[in-house]
Amino acid sequence: MIIVTGGTGKLGSQIVDRLLERVPADRVGVSVRDTGRAAVLAARGVRVRRGDFADPASLAEAFEGATQVLVVSTDHTGDAAVTRHTAAIDAARDAGAARVLYTSHQAAAEDSAFAPMPDHATTELHLAKTGGPFTVLRNGFYAATVPLMLGRALETGELVAPADGPVSWTAHADLAEAAAVILADEGRFDGPTPPLTAPQALDLAAVAGILTDITGRPIRRVVADDDEWAAGLTAHGVPADRATLLLGMFRAARRGEFATTGPELENLLQRPATPLRSILEQALDR
Repeated sequence: MIIVTGGTGKLGSQIVDRLLERVPADRVGVSVRDTGRAAVLAARGVRVRRGDFADPASLAEAFEGATQVLVVSTDHTGDAAVTRHTAAIDAARDAGAARVLYTSHQAAAEDSAFAPMPDHATTELHLAKTGGPFTVLRNGFYAATVPLMLGRALETGELVAPADGPVSWTAHADLAEAAAVILADEGRFDGPTPPLTAPQALDLAAVAGILTDITGRPIRRVVADDDEWAAGLTAHGVPADRATLLLGMFRAARRGEFATTGPELENLLQRPATPLRSILEQALDR
């Protein structure tokens, strides 16, 4: 049985949908914190069990009978993230899963300026040390992040943010389909995958150009001072630690940490990856 954690989340739910196109429902299970949210999956024949990374004892039943477990990374950072990820990995091994997979990032590195990347690197190292077959999905940066970075750009005509760099913005749907392909073809990758990214890396100046084209009105890229930008966030109620985290994303981008691209995602999909323009058009309902 293939178990997907976070089966009702933004990425996990799409992975399950794509997986059900490739394997019978009775071979698929989900581990979720709230089983009530997975009623639709249960009705489709998917095994639904409660599993919470913060409650490792719950994972034994959630992972029972697993041949593969895909650990979908959480949105926590620091020790909280690593503790949860390693608990899930250990539980998957204890349950006898022949292969454990983990959704990492193409920029996973201990010295990254963006806090989630060292967490991914530490989790990857733990997974490798467990000794059994494993696959690390080196996913590109989620393209769904871009609409959240626009601020008031459509109102003011200015996309204001700290200095950045090119990012291989990649669609959730594409990454979900790729994960399903890999799960359905067990052993296709042993260890870390090549970067699973869209073929282009775009900075915010390019994003402003796309917005200009989509909306038909000029959108200008304006570079903000790091500290002033972070202070503006906190002044509008964003917690200081969250503002620091977000600033780290820009600092990492301008170091080129997210600029890596590769053909492997499109090879897995057997089609072109979804362009950022399509993501923006959908977000703007154009």
